[in-house]
Amino acid sequence: MSAYDHDVDKEVYDITIVGGGPAGLFATFYSGIRNMKTKLIEALPHLGGQLSTLYPDKYVYDVPGYTKILARDLVKKLEEQAMQVNPTIRLNEKLIALRHLDEKLIELETTRGLHYSKTVLLTTGMGVISMKKLGIPSVERFEGRGVYYLITNKWMFRDKKVIIVGGGDSAVDWALELKDIASEVVLVHRRAGFRAHEAKVVELFSSRIRKLIPYVVRDAHGSEKLESVTLTNVETGEEVTLEADALIPQIGYEIDNSLYKSWGLDVDEHGIKVNGRMETNIPGIFAVGDAASPIGSPKLNLIAIGFAQAIIAVNCAKHYIDPNASIFPGHIVKLT
Repeated sequence: MSAYDHDVDKEVYDITIVGGGPAGLFATFYSGIRNMKTKLIEALPHLGGQLSTLYPDKYVYDVPGYTKILARDLVKKLEEQAMQVNPTIRLNEKLIALRHLDEKLIELETTRGLHYSKTVLLTTGMGVISMKKLGIPSVERFEGRGVYYLITNKWMFRDKKVIIVGGGDSAVDWALELKDIASEVVLVHRRAGFRAHEAKVVELFSSRIRKLIPYVVRDAHGSEKLESVTLTNVETGEEVTLEADALIPQIGYEIDNSLYKSWGLDVDEHGIKVNGRMETNIPGIFAVGDAASPIGSPKLNLIAIGFAQAIIAVNCAKHYIDPNASIFPGHIVKLT
């Protein structure tokens, strides 16, 4: 049976990891080297999570050992690492419900059937994410025809005039990413302060990217596709209209974590509440990465943090299953 077969598997696994992003892939690898029978369930038809879906051509800078690495290449490396331990992989399956059948047996209901596991590790992100929109009718009518909230192929903007809206990490990152691809990049932000990482803001202001501050989008123009955008200075009311092939609003996102609540998990505005062992309020269910909100600890949505939390969760899950098993197994020398 291939690791990617989708036949119903009624075996009881030691750990079922829900979410195939970076944290989920690394947790899959680590649980395998702890000799845990491991299954990974992913709602998308491919692994990699946001790295594969939202920005495969974007560089990632906060992974140890790499000065920078393309998101798609990082996913490939993580997948190769995880496949060494021969996990069972289920793609195109969305988790619907979690139920405790007894003290150490959990039933997972997905869109494709039922699964059984002694422990569950949620690496599912913060919930259902939807990008915030500008709410301007003339802008929304060009969505997909010059207005883009998600970028999956940065090369589509080669030699284009691009306007990016926002002052957070996504806006600044994409401005820097596209500055050597597009013919012109204009970053529009409504205030002087930026929420993006300080180093990226310094790089932004040292670049040839045109910055329009403090401006907001007022209107969009064109016939069959976007041709120009009108901006308004929020302090003076002055208006300027710029030619544009693409408008990319990056003004944040909204999160719906109601599904977590329906499973009986304690959540706050940052995600699923976990303790230092990455345990949720339900025995045997753990959460890490963007999905987790550590109690009494800062929440940092970084890939490196997700990797570290995955190690903690897997080791604690191993001990939960077998109290005689050490939480810290020692250092890994080689795979056996």
